[in-house]
Amino acid sequence: MTTYTSLKNTFIIIVLLGGIYMAAQLFNYSKIDDPAKEHIGSEYMSKYNVYALKTPDKMTFAGENVPLERWDVKESFDRELLVNTYWQSQTLLFIKRANRYFPIIEPILKEQGVPDDFKYLALIESGLVPTAESSAGAVGIWQFMKGTAKDYGLEVETEVDERYNVEKSTIAACKYLKKSYDKYGTWSLVAASYNAGRRFIDKQLQLQDAGDYFDLLLGEETGRYVFRIMAIKRIMENTDEFGFRYRASDLYPNIPTRKVKVSGNVDDFAVFAKENGVNYKILKHFNPWLRKAYLTNLSKKEYEITLPAKGYINFAFSEYKSPSDSVAVK
Repeated sequence: MTTYTSLKNTFIIIVLLGGIYMAAQLFNYSKIDDPAKEHIGSEYMSKYNVYALKTPDKMTFAGENVPLERWDVKESFDRELLVNTYWQSQTLLFIKRANRYFPIIEPILKEQGVPDDFKYLALIESGLVPTAESSAGAVGIWQFMKGTAKDYGLEVETEVDERYNVEKSTIAACKYLKKSYDKYGTWSLVAASYNAGRRFIDKQLQLQDAGDYFDLLLGEETGRYVFRIMAIKRIMENTDEFGFRYRASDLYPNIPTRKVKVSGNVDDFAVFAKENGVNYKILKHFNPWLRKAYLTNLSKKEYEITLPAKGYINFAFSEYKSPSDSVAVK
C-alpha cells in the first residue's frame, strides 16, 4: 500500500511538472514566424478581444414596449444578450434550424392571431428540435406536457403522439397562448406563464401586488425566460450586428414535402417507407409523432404522413445556393 502510494505521488508530480513546462513553452513565444501557428502564444492573445454589447434604447416584444429605461430590466436583458451572443455554437444552430422550421411556424401563428415573436418562444423551449424531451416529460418543439396537450386537442397515445407534430403542436400552442392572453392582457405575462404555469404566475401577481411581468420578482428560470426570448429575437433579427457570419448553404433547408393519407393500419413502416421512395430513417425524421414501427389504428382515423416532395428525396446541400455570401434569418 505504501509503495503504491509513493509511486502514485511521484507520477502525479511528474505530470504536474510536465504540464508546467508545456505551459511555459506555450506562453514564452516572443515571435511567431509561421503564420499557420498564429493561434499559439501571447501575440495571439493580444489580438483577441471580447466586447461588451450595446443594448438598444427601445425594443418591443409582441408589439408591446419593453421598459429598457429601467436599470433592472436593462441589466436582465443585457445578461441574456451576452450569454446568447457568446454561446456561438448554440446560437448558430438556432439560426440554421430557424431556416427550416420558422417557415412552418410563422404562417400558423399569423393564421391563429398570435404575434410572430412567439416563434422565438418555441426556439427557447426546444431549440427547434421536434424530438426534444425534458426531464419533466414535456416533449416536442413547444414542450407540451401530456395532460395539457390532450386539453388542447392533441392525440397522445402509445403509437401516436402529436406533441411531436410541428404543425399540430403549433396550433395547440396558439390556443393555449390566446387563452392566457384573455386572462392576462399582456404578451410578456403570457410568455412567462407558458414557462411557469398560470397558477404560479397568478400566485406571484397576487403575492407581490403586481400586474406586469417586468415588475415581478421570480425564480431564476422564469425570471430570465422572457428576456432570453427577447435576446434571441434581437440577435436573430440583427445577426450581422452580432458577428454571426454564414452563407445560405450553411442553413438547414426547408425541404418541400408532400402528404400521404393513411386511414387504416400500417404493419411495417420500414416497408411503407420503401414503397413511398424513402427509407425508415427519413420517414421518422419527418414524422416523429409516429412513435412505433407500425400503426394499429383500430379506429380507422385518417392520418397525414409527411414525406419529402418528389425530386427532393435525395436533397443535397449543394443544391441549396444563393448568390449572397451572407444572409440573415428574419
